[in-house]
Amino acid sequence: MLPTLVLVGRPNVGKSTLFNRLTKTRDALVADFPGLTRDRHYGRGVVGDPPYLVVDTGGFEPLVDSGILAEMAKQTLQAIDEADVVIFLVDGRQGVTAQDKVIADRLRRSGRKVLLAVNKCEGMNPAIAVAEFHALGLGEPHAISSAHGDGVSDLVHLALADFPVEMEIPLEQTEVPKVAIVGRPNVGKSTLVNALLGEERVIAFDQPGTTRDSIHIDFEREGRRYTLVDTAGVRRRGRIFEAIEKFSVIKTLQSIENANVVVLVLDARDAITEQDAHLAAFVLETGRALVVAVNKWDGLDKERRDMIKQDIARKLHFLAYAQFHYVSALKRQGLSPLMKSVDTAYASAMAKLPTPKLTRVLQAAVQQHQPPISGGIRPKLRYAHQGGKNPPIIVIHGSHVTHIPGSYQRFLEGCFRKAFGLVGTPLEIQFKQAENPYVDTKLKPSEGGMTMRRRKNAQRAQSKSRKG
Repeated sequence: MLPTLVLVGRPNVGKSTLFNRLTKTRDALVADFPGLTRDRHYGRGVVGDPPYLVVDTGGFEPLVDSGILAEMAKQTLQAIDEADVVIFLVDGRQGVTAQDKVIADRLRRSGRKVLLAVNKCEGMNPAIAVAEFHALGLGEPHAISSAHGDGVSDLVHLALADFPVEMEIPLEQTEVPKVAIVGRPNVGKSTLVNALLGEERVIAFDQPGTTRDSIHIDFEREGRRYTLVDTAGVRRRGRIFEAIEKFSVIKTLQSIENANVVVLVLDARDAITEQDAHLAAFVLETGRALVVAVNKWDGLDKERRDMIKQDIARKLHFLAYAQFHYVSALKRQGLSPLMKSVDTAYASAMAKLPTPKLTRVLQAAVQQHQPPISGGIRPKLRYAHQGGKNPPIIVIHGSHVTHIPGSYQRFLEGCFRKAFGLVGTPLEIQFKQAENPYVDTKLKPSEGGMTMRRRKNAQRAQSKSRKG
């Protein structure tokens, strides 16, 4: 097991900045705004010699007993229970606060190894900057700057001093599917993540916009490993007011592009909105495999259920390739079939399509229904091969293929889907025009032909002279 370093502190002391510094990523949202991080955020530390995990937590408010701040405190306490070393961040420019003292007392009682890091000390005398923090009773304070990297390497070295430097354990060759959970705010994405994990891993709160960052979570279900990505809710552009929310939406769209499979969560107790359709269209445009989870299905009468299904068929008709599941994340109903569809979609998106079989399917499709004539010429489709995965790309070579209509392209797509059992993933078909090898050359007669032509010309000249 890799050692785990957990970053703890009150809001806006620079925990997410330090997380990004230690992981050399920009995975955690950073802004001059207190309370930005709410859930635990895991990453792999790369600053320092031995490998380790680093956990970013939300601003710790241990005295609050209700609301979103209390849920954030629960997440932080769970992270402390998992920690091998806690790095307690304080603000060197603000000095010791009453909240710092409360957090320090809670950390002393946790039984974990705690390192006190005095952040934002760039341009300051380190001895003077840390002097008053001795009063917290957590040992020697360490002056650092998360933003500039000052003192960060030394801090990590101290944190990992008790752990042996082990060789890096090679990762398994089998790729772990990345599954992004997306949808509008308050449709139950975090509740679905917690239901799949079997624990309160992310904050699920009856308030739109609870999740702000994209949270990556590794887990195993029925012997299969996955990486779940809980994302922020995406609302209409005109209703995005805060800069923080704009960054959250960007992170969500990036998570979709980086995923293998996307689970689009819809609210069965609300009509299918234009934003649902826009989000589904974006998933289709990125070419990601898709499974649709219609959440909050429990407690609805038959009339309401029929109405929702008709609404889906009318507004999301372009998702015919995806599988739909009607679930209740709160009551954990319908989750096993949902994950089976995720497995199927992932297998389809990553499928290997052999060239001989692709070509046979293409030839059988052409025999069944030839391409329509365009400009007096019927296109000829010769062979096909695979051009990529996630989504699968099929490249078809032939002549006069530039004017093949979309209807025939959809016919071919149906033939390939049926032959290879592709479900839950878009399928991209590309046509490649065969090149004419003689297009830039002029045919020249052979030397023998030239000799024959000279003889005939000479004979014609002699014949004319005799007649003359």
